[in-house]
This record gives sequence, C-alpha cells and structure tokens, in this order.
Amino acid sequence: RYFSPQVAQALSQNPECLMPGGERRFATFLFTDLADFTTLVESTDSDVIVALLNEYLDHLAQIIFEHEGTVMKVVGDAVHAIFGAPLDQPDHAKRAVACALAIDAYAVKFQAKNNANNVPLGLTRIGVNSGQAIIGNFGGEYFFDYTAYGDAVNVAARLEGANKQLGTRICISESVVEQIDGFEGRPAGTLLLKGKTQKLKAFEPLTKEKYESPATIGYIEAFSKLEAGDPVARQSFAALVGQYDDDPLTNFHLGRLLADEASVEIEMTAK
Repeated sequence: RYFSPQVAQALSQNPECLMPGGERRFATFLFTDLADFTTLVESTDSDVIVALLNEYLDHLAQIIFEHEGTVMKVVGDAVHAIFGAPLDQPDHAKRAVACALAIDAYAVKFQAKNNANNVPLGLTRIGVNSGQAIIGNFGGEYFFDYTAYGDAVNVAARLEGANKQLGTRICISESVVEQIDGFEGRPAGTLLLKGKTQKLKAFEPLTKEKYESPATIGYIEAFSKLEAGDPVARQSFAALVGQYDDDPLTNFHLGRLLADEASVEIEMTAK
C-alpha cells in the first residue's frame, strides 16, 4: 500500500531489495505538513475530520505514486516520501519537485473547497532536499518499516518548517536545484536552519507560467540586488509590493529591509 504500483512490480521481480538492512545512498526526500491541523481537530466533528483526512492523504499518496515516489511514513496529517529508492531513479530530484508542485496545486484547491464549506483548513507546506542517507528496511521480525535516516532527511523536514517563516508553501534546497537542468523557480534566501552550523541556499519552485511572469522576473532582479548589497534593493522590493502585494516572499524580504536586515542570509527561528 505504501509503494507505487511501478515500484511494487519491480520489487516483486527483485525482492532482495527489501531484505532487512540498509545502505547509504543519494536520494531526494519530500516532507509535507498541514498547517494548524491540530487546532482544526479540536474544534471540528470527528466524522468531518476522518473524511477530510482520508480524502487528503489518499490524494497525496496518489500524486506521489504518479511521480513514482515511495511513501515512507504517514504521521497524522504529514507525509514523508522518498525518490530514488528503493529503485534507482537518475532524475529523482526532478521527480520530487514536480511532485511537490502537483501536491501544492491539489492542496490549494482542497483548502478552498473546505473553506467554502466552513471548514477552516490550513495550507499545505512542503520541504524537499537531496543528500546521502541510510535507506532500507528497519524494524526486525515483527514489523516492516522501509525508511531513511540521516541529516539529508532532517533537512527536508526543516525546509518544510521554513515555509512558515518565509511565507512560501514549497521550499527546496540548492542540492535539489543543482540536479535539475533548466530549473524554474526563484531564490528564497540563504538559510541558517536551527541547530545547524552550515548555511544552505533555499529556493521556491514555480510553475512555468508563474516563473515567466513579470512578478517573478522583477523579484529575481530585486533579489540579485539584495544579494549584491545594492541599497537600491529596498526600493525594488517596495515597488514590487506596490504592484504585487499578495506575494508573501516579497513582503518578507521588504519587511527585513525595513528592519535594516539588508542580507539574503536568514536565521530560522524554529525547527
């Protein structure tokens, strides 16, 4: 139930891939979270919550399977997925980003539908990171747990959480972007994740239409000025907010500039 049909078929022909044990390998990890879901559970009838969560998780799993990813865990409303294991996928980073965009498109519509029915569903946040991890079948004799352990997995989870501070819905690392030719997205900043000593560049992937929009072109130009230490960056972001005041990431950077934080380096305040 947790493997895509394509992966299940391949494993049926090569079952030794799921023998107990693990191996260190390079893959891409995707984490999702549904904002303020605990609050919703406490204030909403149980029948509504069960139906809502079942529909939501069913669609997220379906989208992951369509991109030939593997669901590692479902923890409440959160889904943890992996691309590039148990079977090799040379384009695992590209698949993960395409999957994240598809999940986002579905989640936005699902949120709007529920909000229209007076169910105050929050937005879905997604983090994606590529890196080395120990991946395999853990648990032993009595239960089965195909999962991954390592810093690369933890960073994906932290990037999901970084969305809350940045105002984005999808946040991916530079290690993902580096694997995708012609990546369509925009830089979010150089993040110092809580509990980490090394900074990493984070990006927001975009649909082709949004990537080619005047708003995104203007944002990339303004961000380049900010990155270069150009004092005109403040004016550029202010002009963008005047034109496109519904863009949380642009508002985020303008807010930092107005507070005299003229840098693309951002210290994250929460895990």
